[in-house]
Amino acid sequence: MTEALGRRITEDADWIICPQCRAMIYGKRMSRDLRVCPDCGSHHRLTAPRRIELLFDEANLELLDVPARSVDILGFTDSKPYPVRLAKARTDTGLAEGVLLASGTILGEPVIAAVMDFRFLGGSLGAAVGELITRAAELALDRRVPLLIVSASGGARMQEGAISLMQMAKTSQAIGRLDEAGVLTLSLITDPTYGGVAASFATLCDVIIAEPGARLGFAGPRVIKQTIKQTLPPGFQTAEFLLENGLVDTIRPRGALRATLGRLLSIGGKRIPGRGVERSQPAAGESDVVVRDYDQLAEIDPWQHVRIARDLARPNTMDYISRAFDDFEELHGDRLGGECAAIVGGMARLDGLPVMVIGHQKGHTIAELTARNYGMPTPDGYRKAARLMRTAAKLGLPVVTLVDTPGAHPGIEAEEHGQAMAVAENIRLMACLPVPVVTVVTGEGGSGGALALAVADEVLICSYGVYSVISPEGCAAILWNDPAMAPTAAKALRIDARQLLRLGIVDGVVLEPEGGNQTDHPLAAQRVRTALLGALRRLSGMDGVALVARRRARFRSFGTAEVTGARVDREKES
Repeated sequence: MTEALGRRITEDADWIICPQCRAMIYGKRMSRDLRVCPDCGSHHRLTAPRRIELLFDEANLELLDVPARSVDILGFTDSKPYPVRLAKARTDTGLAEGVLLASGTILGEPVIAAVMDFRFLGGSLGAAVGELITRAAELALDRRVPLLIVSASGGARMQEGAISLMQMAKTSQAIGRLDEAGVLTLSLITDPTYGGVAASFATLCDVIIAEPGARLGFAGPRVIKQTIKQTLPPGFQTAEFLLENGLVDTIRPRGALRATLGRLLSIGGKRIPGRGVERSQPAAGESDVVVRDYDQLAEIDPWQHVRIARDLARPNTMDYISRAFDDFEELHGDRLGGECAAIVGGMARLDGLPVMVIGHQKGHTIAELTARNYGMPTPDGYRKAARLMRTAAKLGLPVVTLVDTPGAHPGIEAEEHGQAMAVAENIRLMACLPVPVVTVVTGEGGSGGALALAVADEVLICSYGVYSVISPEGCAAILWNDPAMAPTAAKALRIDARQLLRLGIVDGVVLEPEGGNQTDHPLAAQRVRTALLGALRRLSGMDGVALVARRRARFRSFGTAEVTGARVDREKES
């Protein structure tokens, strides 16, 4: 492998001093630990050849020899002529430019990679680097194979002036073409990634992964301090800061990167015809767990439904994901500066079928509820969900949503950040997603905060779930001026599963174990899994145009006299 990747110029010294914690580390141990400090966990820089060696399957690896070399277009000289700097970088690194291109597999999944090397003029973005990144994207497009970009850069290459600046547009439009073609793009942020690289291809990919402590930003700390004299907070622009602010999807230590990338490639990469759900076979046992005729459901006091739906022992979205789905990779952030813990989502598999699963998340304890904002999303949460749904549409992944929320967060900050607009945008987006969309209301379906994840081809509800325009307490307070009238309001609102099925608001009721889903999490998850598989099998044979037309017709029918009247007449006759 080492010979295949070429000579490593910089070998580990006998002893290395970690610049982060100042510990002295034996060089060979540092190499065995993938250049991660065993004392403080600091991730030291890797060369591009070493990075490729660690990520790729050895048997299928091919380094791509793409001719692209920087030239001195401007006749630029600072303390040294630009050609002298280029020659030294080539001698010191053994590389022709600051990017290596590779083709092969990661855990058996095909990928094209462009891997930057910070040793080559600080990984700066010049004409040759931009050309190599673009050629990698074009090759991924030609082969319909996912693209992985590993970034390490101080920014644009000043010695090439405006030509360097144009590489931002050139590489960005190359990523845009992959978006149009539905090809998965992955970005691995390593330390540091700044300037023109951060403001183009490194942050435009479908999934952004960062190594611990990796710094990313448009302007570096020194530029910020010198330009506007601001004092920067601790941890500013680090991966942890970025994750908290919704700007990267996840942080992975170096030893876990290969497994994470392999999992994402297997779910979101090139789909093999016939793999996953078989359309010709019904979901085994679906008829035993999903009721489609409301006459088959017993009448239960709606207020009892409400109390059971709110039981903290009921499975939440992460419980369902862990038991009903496989290979889940959680993705974070709205990429606009916000992350909301009340909505979780990511890529997963359902009986082998790649899906995007998104849901409201509450908790089982007061601490969990507080951390998850009691399952009430902020605008950041809805925008995160929208980003994941757009990614699903691009990649052709069915969308599964699990609804369990009292409603959207009603706070001052949520209003300042456009809560109403975020909910509205999600409703509009879901109506036109060209992929199958299935929703299960697992607990509370509260108002627009629930509908923002429930504009689906098929809407199911667990038998003790509730779905309403307002909470019974809110309705009682407004119309009766007495919160104690909540049980009466619950009955009047027809919020229980039986009434929702009668009205056609839901398409089926997923039967719960005796006493409710809170009594048997494994069985509850198995029934939800069976119901989802049945719905997806029915929908998987339809193309995007037909799905959108059918979904729009479904929601267009609500409130029309002929449809609503027929449903009510049937109830009166019974």
